[in-house]
Amino acid sequence: ITSALYTMVVPESQDVQLPPSGSVGRGTSQQYGSNLSSSQHSGSPQHFSSNGNISPVNTGLHYEPQDYTETDYLLPTQLYGSSRFSGSVRAKDAGGSGAPAESVCSMVLQILVPFLLAGLGTVSAGVLLEVVQNWDVFQEVPEIFILVTAILGMKGNLEMTLASRLSTAVNAGKMEHAREKWMLIVGNLALKQLQATVLGLLASLMATVLGWMAEGKMPLHHVMLLVSTSVSTAFVASLLQGIIMVGVIIGAKRMGFNPDNVATPMAASFGDLITLALLACFSRWFYSLIDLYPHVLYLVVLLLLCLIPLWVVISSKHPASCILLRTGWEPIITAMFISSIGGLILDKTVSDPNLAGIIVYAPVINGIGGNLVSIQSSRVSTELHLNYSPGEVPEDRKGCFSPCRTFFGSGANHRSAQILLLLVIPGQLVFLLTIHLMKGGNTLPSPLLTVAFLSASLIQVLSLLCLADCMVHCLWRRGKDPDSYSIPYLTALGDLLGTALLSLAFVMLWYIGDSGGV
Repeated sequence: ITSALYTMVVPESQDVQLPPSGSVGRGTSQQYGSNLSSSQHSGSPQHFSSNGNISPVNTGLHYEPQDYTETDYLLPTQLYGSSRFSGSVRAKDAGGSGAPAESVCSMVLQILVPFLLAGLGTVSAGVLLEVVQNWDVFQEVPEIFILVTAILGMKGNLEMTLASRLSTAVNAGKMEHAREKWMLIVGNLALKQLQATVLGLLASLMATVLGWMAEGKMPLHHVMLLVSTSVSTAFVASLLQGIIMVGVIIGAKRMGFNPDNVATPMAASFGDLITLALLACFSRWFYSLIDLYPHVLYLVVLLLLCLIPLWVVISSKHPASCILLRTGWEPIITAMFISSIGGLILDKTVSDPNLAGIIVYAPVINGIGGNLVSIQSSRVSTELHLNYSPGEVPEDRKGCFSPCRTFFGSGANHRSAQILLLLVIPGQLVFLLTIHLMKGGNTLPSPLLTVAFLSASLIQVLSLLCLADCMVHCLWRRGKDPDSYSIPYLTALGDLLGTALLSLAFVMLWYIGDSGGV
């Protein structure tokens, strides 16, 4: 997809040294395409013009405009000095991985700590949801349960997607210079605020339509409550989590960790809890105003919508976010609709008093599944960015897809898939016990509930890891950036699959008369 035209100019006095043929692999000029000419690696001082073009301080020779696509560098190469990978031979050329080597122990430690923190965040969100479900606003406007899954799913649509893109930029050595690093961050944060506002509005409209289809009616004041709650929650939660996520990625880079292992789960550690707390507070506040001061709801929505042009202007000033401003809507909107269907399943399940206990487990299974698959997706995407041109995939991925290739092999991503799958059972056991301790510790989960919950989690994560391997390579083969496309689809499908499997498990437990506790 052609996204932008840039006229590149190089100082006349600048000596351009071209690397010997074959000395630089896919990680530099060949990484994102062949659209970059060898003369663009001069490293001369340059700046962004008002129209988004990149020009040097002194102009000299002029080159023909180049077409850039969404799989090009997050920032053009010439804005940086030499990458830490630029002088090395890539995996494709030398049989290496194209990224810093990781031992199994290091990989486990880097994944385990964020995984546990993210799990505690989702457990807290589940316990909080069990409490707030009895509030008047949740009882009077049950469509809010549809919003819960859709709004929590935005973590995968926005925060995890941006974390994956920035992790790729770090591993490719593209965040070494302060000016370009902050231009990249500010542009993407502005884009994320725009996307959060639009998705919040669409999620509320989707909840309205699904609620109307299920109940056959939808009062206007309920519609305004859903819209104002959804847009406000999405906007504030996206701002807070975006700042946290940027801090996590910069901190991981300085500490020498691989951001692909750390960023996505750490950014989401307390994302569910923050988002759900904001959703509950905003809905309760707006519900208290809906009869006396209904105009407040309209004013809040109008104010946040009026900020959209500001976010468009800021994000359009940066090449990376400018590209996504036009091409990045398909996956996040589609994912939001998929998550909303999962929310409808949750709404219908909790409406039955015999199945209401599912409410505390749904955020846990969905959050953990999304966190694990986002790590794998980010890692595979980074490997492709570093070692292959868009449209080109490893030899073993050119034939028919086989789930066995996801887990069996000697590569780093095979090991990470094995580690992620092995974390499911012990991790969910810890979280299951934590849920019951946070609820008072008077009862323990029954053996049947434990088996049903672990089985649903294992099937969900196994399916998502296989799907991630297939989806990321297919997207890359089609010339689309997996960092921007794969995680929204995977986390949304994780929400839908996790909610459906958990609902089925609770129906089976109810049918055989198991109360869930001993």
